[in-house]
Parts: sequence; structure tokens; C-alpha cells
Amino acid sequence: MRSCKKLLDHYSLTGWTASRRSCACQRYQFIKMASTTSSPSEPLTISKAAQSVPENVWVKSVKLVQEYKPVNLGQGFPDFPEIVPKRLRKNLCATQADDAPVHYNQYARGQGQNDLVRELALLYSPLMGRTIDPMSEILVTVGAYESLHCAVHAVTNPGDEVILIEPYFDSYGETVRVIGATARNVPLKLKKGGKSSKDFVLDKEELRNAFNEKTKCIIVNTPHNPTGKMFDQEEIEFIADLCKKHNVLYISDEVYEWLHYENKHVRVASLPGMWERTITICSAGKTFNATGFKTGWALGPKYLISAAMGIHQGIIYTVPTPLQIALAETIKEERALIGTDESYWKFLNETMTKKREEMFQLATEAGLNPIKPDGGYFMVMDLSNLDFEPPVESKDVYDQRFCEWLVKEKGIAAIPISAFFSKNHKEEFQRFVRFCFIKGDSTMQQAAEKLRQLNIKNSDSKL
Repeated sequence: MRSCKKLLDHYSLTGWTASRRSCACQRYQFIKMASTTSSPSEPLTISKAAQSVPENVWVKSVKLVQEYKPVNLGQGFPDFPEIVPKRLRKNLCATQADDAPVHYNQYARGQGQNDLVRELALLYSPLMGRTIDPMSEILVTVGAYESLHCAVHAVTNPGDEVILIEPYFDSYGETVRVIGATARNVPLKLKKGGKSSKDFVLDKEELRNAFNEKTKCIIVNTPHNPTGKMFDQEEIEFIADLCKKHNVLYISDEVYEWLHYENKHVRVASLPGMWERTITICSAGKTFNATGFKTGWALGPKYLISAAMGIHQGIIYTVPTPLQIALAETIKEERALIGTDESYWKFLNETMTKKREEMFQLATEAGLNPIKPDGGYFMVMDLSNLDFEPPVESKDVYDQRFCEWLVKEKGIAAIPISAFFSKNHKEEFQRFVRFCFIKGDSTMQQAAEKLRQLNIKNSDSKL
């Protein structure tokens, strides 16, 4: 005869519930009950907010990758372990050692664990040209995604406007939408025959006209995803002057700040008069290529960080303590190595420079017209010369159909650039796709083999 415990486990798995008998032995009796996971007789009403969420390119991409198992050059994460610093993994393990302090596994300060914000202040103060107060001018969040959400919410009300430079990461548009604000979209323009991310240019007159009395903030991403463009000093100063003129918050998304090649990374908050009206957003996942850490931080003046903290407190409150402690120790170690051959960020740039050149050469040989990035780890492919219609039954724009065909028929995953544009500009930019090149040697070799099979030589060739 099975024990009561085994019976309890067995019947619980088969939809039964247990109750105590009032006899002396206190054994269980089992009663068949309605499944707690059954659907209600009438579907519950889904909110308008949930119903209005637009189709997400990442959801579709993940489904295709899971089903067809292609060489994944689509999603922006590394697939080789050596790109994640050993000291970060070591420091995370140390938080769970037998002799680790008990508070390592308890709630941390809501605005950011003390050790981490102090290390961030020491890292960024010289970069920003000022002494940053760790306790009032830094907010640690669940990824840069949440930092962005809190920054926009800190100054924006329903009916206000937010300027977005297209193409942009899709969370920008979603953040604006859920607030009830309106996005004013200003697309970058690619010079004819452009081969470098420098050839994505900002239309200054169009940007100037986007500012008005309803504008509350502008989001600028540099180094830029997906183009790899690094906004130069003149461009950033132009945007900064417009923010000063119209009293607008400059949200600077700098998650790829440590990955740039020939060009210098310009930090807008370091410019005269801009610290007071800038929130800078950064990411541990991009800084150390450990996207699973999902930890970010926002830097800015006390009054703006305090407002962002109010939003953070109401939805998240605090970020996992072990991750923050591991990051604090890793940043401390990395600060001491800046400018030396032992620096992780030096290793990262050297590694990714080689991979960038490899991807550019492979794509060129395949006839995809790559646009070489100045920063980040994405490369845009210009498909405008392709005389090819993807045999996909869909009303989607060209690049989405091309990417679906590329996965199903050629075994390569890419991301359509139109997904980074608003509805009004999707068709105008439907002949571009994005490849990610922060991939291991094995993945790059597989990609090389498959890309060679495309064999696109000119606008008259067929795939």
C-alpha cells in the first residue's frame, strides 16, 4: 500500500484534491474536483491596452528559429562563452559562496545596491566630466528597457509628444504608446550607394520641425541599433541645442557605449548645459555581453532620477541583489584595467573588429551590399539591388517576406529593418535586413557556407 504522501502526489497530478478525515489516523481521502486550469465558461474581457499591442517581430523571429533551427544571425546576443568576462562569472558565483554575507540574497536598496551605484559613479564621473552622486544621480533597473520606460514616464503625460529617430528599437514606440503620448518619427536617410553607417544622415530641417510646444523628450541611440551609426559631435550638439531651446529632455540610449571602432563615442551629458536635461541609459547586458543579467542603469540630475525612481518603485522597486553585487565587483576590477592590455573592453573591441570585417567580406561576396557599422554588433544589408521576389504567401513588406524565406529555404535568420520603423515609413525602408555578428567561430563558419550559396552577384542575378 502506498503512503499517504505518495498518494497525495499521485492524485494531485491527476486532477484530484485532498482533504483530511476527522478520524484518528488522519489519513487523506481524495475527491475529484473540477480542474483549476480549465477555461471559464465565458471568456474574460481583455483590456484595450493588451488588445492594442502591435505584432512583435521578435516573437515571430523566435518561433521561426525554434521551428527551422537556422544559423541565427537575427537575435542580438552572443553564442560563444569567451565573450562573457570570466571575472563576471567568478564574482556572481562568489555571491553564493557558503561564507557570503546574508544580505547578498536579500532585497537591495530600491534605487540601486550601494556597492554598485558607488562603482558606477566612479566609472562615469570622469567620462561625464563631473562628480556623480551615487545615491541620488543613478537608478539601477531591470535592464536598459526599464530605464527607458522610467525616463519617458518621468516627464511625459498623455497627449504629449516624444521624438523618435528611425529606425529605432521597437520598445521605444511601445513605451510612448502605453503612456498615451504621440511619437513624432524622424527617419535617418541613407545616401545613395552608402557603404558605411556614416551614410545614414539626419535630416536637420525635418528634426527641427518635429519640435513643438507638446514635445517632452527625444530618444537618441548611439552607437545606433540597427544601423551601427555613431552620431558625431556636430549632430549631437545640434540635437542638444534644440532640446535647450524647447526645454526638452534628451534621453541618450548608450547601451553599446563600449563597442565602437574608428569613431569616438560622444556623451551628450558631458556637453555644456546638458547634464541638467539628460538621462543617459546604459546596460550591463551589453557592457559585459551577458544579456541574461537583464540589469541596466540611468544616470542624470537628482530631480530627473528621483522622478524616474518614482516610476521604478511602483512597478519593480528593486533589482536582484546578487547580480548587482557581482556587477559592482566586476566594474571595480575593470576600472583598474582601463587603458591596459588586460582590459575586457579592449579585448571586446579587438574581437568584434575582426568579426565585423569577416561579416562584411562574407556579405559582400554573397552580393548583399553590407553597410559597415561604426559601433555595436549589427550590420545592415542593402537588398535594393536584388531582382528577386521571395516566394512567400504574405502581404508583409519585402524585407519581412525575405527574412521568412531566408529562414525556411536557406537556413539563415535575419531581422527585417522595417520592424524598426513606424507604419508610415515601413514601405520606404523595406529593402534592408539586419545581421548580428557577435557570434562564435562555428556560427560564423556555418553562416559563411550558407551565404556563399546565395551567390548574388548583381541586380540581374537570381537567388
